[in-house]
Amino acid sequence: MNIMLFHSTYGLRPAVRSAADRLRAAGHEVWTPDLFEGRTFETVEEGMAYKDEIGKEELLKRAVLASAPYSERGLVYAGFSLGAATAQTLALGDHNARGLLLLHGTSDIAASASVDDLPVQLHVAEPDPFETDDWLSSWYLQMRKAGADVEIYRYAGAGHLYTDPELPDYDEEAAEATWRVALGFLDSL
Repeated sequence: MNIMLFHSTYGLRPAVRSAADRLRAAGHEVWTPDLFEGRTFETVEEGMAYKDEIGKEELLKRAVLASAPYSERGLVYAGFSLGAATAQTLALGDHNARGLLLLHGTSDIAASASVDDLPVQLHVAEPDPFETDDWLSSWYLQMRKAGADVEIYRYAGAGHLYTDPELPDYDEEAAEATWRVALGFLDSL
């Protein structure tokens, strides 16, 4: 698979590069665009402030420009938290998208979004302050209405970004379970 992997609000940190290496070791081609142009952050608040400074439109433009050269290959869009939201937006707008792998995040769905059985897999903590139960129920229904084939995996007791070993949210058991399931998902596409 050709995978476009987007970083979280912390920026393109070692955990994203390690995830890309894990995917490459499983035989996938992976790109990790740096939407923050080299900036990384120690806290969610710092990263969100920078994201707001850049602006949603500029961030999306950077993501589109990074993905466009590879779109014809049929990308699987993937991302962590903010990067998952970005991946979702791009996948729902790319008729060549082969799949969508969301780690720790989702995004709003345009009412006009329409896909043809796009395989989608979401991995989130339970509970997750950014992905509440009510939000996830609504998101699931909207994704199904748009035509996506959605699987959701919840990890009780894990922190929001539980796959990043450098963060306090890290949960090794949940992270390894996530990667096992995600790699199986990618192999099925």
